[in-house]
Amino acid sequence: GGAVLMAVEHAPKGRKGLFGSLPQTGVGLGLILSSLAMAAVAALPEADMLSWGWRVPFLASIALVGLGWFIRAKVPESPDFEKMQRQGKAEKSPVTAALRRHPREVLTIVGARAAENTWFYMVVTFALSYATQQLHLPKAEMLHAITVGAALSLVTMPLCGHLSDLIGQRRMFAIGLVLMCAFAAPFFMMLGTQQIALAWWAIVLGLGVVFPILYAPESLLFAQQFPAEIRYSGISLSVQLAGVIGGGFAPMIATSLLKAGGGQPHYVIAYLVGFGVFALACTALMRPARAGA
Repeated sequence: GGAVLMAVEHAPKGRKGLFGSLPQTGVGLGLILSSLAMAAVAALPEADMLSWGWRVPFLASIALVGLGWFIRAKVPESPDFEKMQRQGKAEKSPVTAALRRHPREVLTIVGARAAENTWFYMVVTFALSYATQQLHLPKAEMLHAITVGAALSLVTMPLCGHLSDLIGQRRMFAIGLVLMCAFAAPFFMMLGTQQIALAWWAIVLGLGVVFPILYAPESLLFAQQFPAEIRYSGISLSVQLAGVIGGGFAPMIATSLLKAGGGQPHYVIAYLVGFGVFALACTALMRPARAGA
């Protein structure tokens, strides 16, 4: 929402995709930090972990909140926002304005973003459970794969942002959706071999390659859909609604589909591919870049 919008609106022309992708690396960094924190806590004696150790990661997060607040306080408002204020175009109810005047933009972003969100949670949540509980692969190895995939995304995310400046954000995102659909079956086939090396690479590629191609261009692509006076609210509303669908319902739906398939992931693969095709249609309906976006 706000962080990527600030990055995009402050970025120089021709590099907005790259600058917009930089805050997106926070997902990978967060996964790495959380993995390290949990590993440190897990190393404590059980009595210490239950009495006070579990609180340490939460207390440490206070420092990150403070750092985020400090950075935001030092960043000036974007030129687009200042221009809007000078012209007196500020909306009293930007969320209502977004829903009333830009329902198409809201719905297309929800559909596109939900597919990316679904892929992310399939890789880091559902696949972890499937690999460890259904396929009996070592949990430590799968968590290690998530950490490595997250570390790889710190490199591939800005690279994909830069590439999106060269070929366009909508095209880059569409490529990511096609790759998501194409990799869905091989992803579960690699896990299904129950070979640690192949399962490890499935997670690393899913999180470190496929996910950044989808996620990196989103910041500018979504910002292009709304005028400045409702851009923040329009993006935030759309992204949060998509998060409910992709992050909230998708893992539960996938679990039900896995059960319906007798433990085989065929229906889950079909669900991912179907969602990807739907998101491609939403992406095709997105409006071209607005002037000054």
